[in-house]
Amino acid sequence: MTPKDLDTRFEEALAIADEMTQASLPQDVQLRLYAYYKQATFGNLSLKQSSSNHIRDAFKTNAWMQISHLTADEAKECYIEIIHSLVKK
Repeated sequence: MTPKDLDTRFEEALAIADEMTQASLPQDVQLRLYAYYKQATFGNLSLKQSSSNHIRDAFKTNAWMQISHLTADEAKECYIEIIHSLVKK
């Protein structure tokens, strides 16, 4: 699959996600989607970016750090997979 195909599928998944409400998704799913999105669009987390002491931000940072071994393309694939599994439910 070419990167353009992946990018197109990722954009389509983002559009689907935009239609979902936070209330309709469990918090663990929200965190995974956040982490995959960040990894796909920004790459590895720089700990300098994360200086906040808010508990919500700590959970988000932790979720992102847990998947930092993934490439951007792998993170996009994971994001797409989660979105499509949610749509099927």
